[in-house]
Amino acid sequence: MFIDKSYKQKMVKTIDVFSKELNSLRTGRANASMLDLIKVDVYGQKMPINQLATITTPEPRTINIQVWDINNVNLVDSAIQKSELGLNPQIDGQLIRLPIPDLNEERRIELKKIVKSTGEKCKISIRNIRREANDEIKKLLKSKEISEDDEKKFEKIIQEYTDNNINLVDEKVLSKEKEIMQI
Repeated sequence: MFIDKSYKQKMVKTIDVFSKELNSLRTGRANASMLDLIKVDVYGQKMPINQLATITTPEPRTINIQVWDINNVNLVDSAIQKSELGLNPQIDGQLIRLPIPDLNEERRIELKKIVKSTGEKCKISIRNIRREANDEIKKLLKSKEISEDDEKKFEKIIQEYTDNNINLVDEKVLSKEKEIMQI
């Protein structure tokens, strides 16, 4: 039925957003997706860096950003410095080099807390989607569009989606924590 499909899609989108947030967190290794959430104010709008430049990771601890328009180099540089990544860009013409320093123990613990917090927010979103779906099911039961048996069946399906997605979030959190703690 339409109920479980639309709410399942909402849960999948929530997981996608969560995954992007996790990928943007800085670990000790260079990762181009760290820059995904940084927006640069150019041409009268905020644009992601990957729409203004080519991003590569030539070495495990370096990100290179080849800016296409030389006028945008300083804008990209300042956007990176203002971000919470704690990186110091090095400009060489239209090329910006981002050396990724090793994480100290304090920063690793702080990142683990951020990962856990982001995971909890994602789980709350998933539970809210479950609540919306269950409210919708109750409305349909009240208006006699579905039977009580159908109500129980749909609630069980929604609960399975919820459990599966929450387990997926937990797995992603554990994986990211391991990645952060690697030296």
